[in-house]
Amino acid sequence: MKAAALTSANNYFEDFEAGMLMRHARGKTVTEMDNVFITNMVMNTAEGHFNEDAMRREGRGIFSQRVVFGGINLSMVLGLAAQDTAEQCLQEIGLDNIRLSNPVFHGDTLYAYSEVLQTRPSEREDAGIVRFRHYGLNQDDKVCVQAERTVLLKRRSHWAGK
Repeated sequence: MKAAALTSANNYFEDFEAGMLMRHARGKTVTEMDNVFITNMVMNTAEGHFNEDAMRREGRGIFSQRVVFGGINLSMVLGLAAQDTAEQCLQEIGLDNIRLSNPVFHGDTLYAYSEVLQTRPSEREDAGIVRFRHYGLNQDDKVCVQAERTVLLKRRSHWAGK
């Protein structure tokens, strides 16, 4: 995916328009700690996340190594996108159409991209609604994570400089 990097204070409602594509500034290499610690915390005890020996021996159908829990991958992508898409957020309205299309393994690096699907007024005069599609690509440019997120963002005209 090719897009201009965006990291600035230009993330009020007025700064977004449908069709915009952003490449977020940072990437994150997924570590064993990310997978094991967080997956344990949420009680996802699937062997595919924890048992390297079983994955190597049996392959569990497809993979010959542990796979990082998809919830972690999604959270990382949303976190990487947050400085550009959530800094002026007043309310998270929805998160849906989640797709985990390619596996992520320890040592893979995720990069975040966001596409603006829609902007529309809200019932509040000081904010508007933006719908994003967030993408997480690995170091090989394979899309691993995709989700749509709808947020209520501040309008610059009512909040900036206050």
